[in-house]
Amino acid sequence: MITGTGETMDLLETVSRIIADNSDKILKSAGTILGILVLAWLGIKLGDALISRILRPREQKYYFDERRVLTLRTLAKSILRYVVYFVIGFTILGQLAALSGTDLKGFLAGAGILGVALGFGAQSLVKDVISGFFILMENQYTVGEYIKTGEFSGIVEELELRVTKIRDWGGEFHIIPNGQISVVTNYSRGSMRALVEVGIAYEEDIDRAMEVMRSVAAEVCRELSDVIVEGPEILGVVALGPSEVVIRAVAKTKPLEQWTVERVLRKRFKEAFDQNGIEIPYPRQVLIYRSGGEPNA
Repeated sequence: MITGTGETMDLLETVSRIIADNSDKILKSAGTILGILVLAWLGIKLGDALISRILRPREQKYYFDERRVLTLRTLAKSILRYVVYFVIGFTILGQLAALSGTDLKGFLAGAGILGVALGFGAQSLVKDVISGFFILMENQYTVGEYIKTGEFSGIVEELELRVTKIRDWGGEFHIIPNGQISVVTNYSRGSMRALVEVGIAYEEDIDRAMEVMRSVAAEVCRELSDVIVEGPEILGVVALGPSEVVIRAVAKTKPLEQWTVERVLRKRFKEAFDQNGIEIPYPRQVLIYRSGGEPNA
């Protein structure tokens, strides 16, 4: 135990002597690294502000798509960070090599052996970056669009080379590596379909019910002409259910407006049916009373 304590003291003395002999070099290298970190932080802040100022959607010309501009802005910020981190890494390696008296090439060669070992574990990172590159090149989706991929769906808030960040209707923020995105459903490209199916009782006049629905569809078309591209159209009977006749109505809308149109149509159909005495079936329970007074369902 005493021998171990003595060896520890000798080691501490040796380290202290080395630090004392090279204190100027250590302080210089530490100052350089600290200065680079501060400059890098300032560079990222200034770069982000400059990118946001240049790529400002409301100032773009008519031939620029706002969502593409937002995508380019997030991508530019992502690339800026990667470049800054790369410069910081090489600067720190250079200072460590100078501090140890080793040539930078030899230092990097030694570090390269470790890099090869780490490279096998970084295959997923490379896959994410390559997938992100093709997502951008093929314009599969952009910032501000509503997409679904796998079990996640929501509005794309950020699109970077490595990850895609989306926020769903519940407010949850999902960060998905681009390498895991294999199939994408984009709800923001082209006209969307609003589909509403309404059931009426078998006793009702189908033609009369469809006429009421056409009248409602015409009113909704006039009221929502800014979001409805085509229709609404009453297609007719599409199913005969256990207790109802199902009538379908469809319309083409602008992206992300299909759900609004569906909600409006359902509400207006219900109100019109009530006003015209058209019954919408719903579950009921019938009680039959025997002569003894006991109910029999």
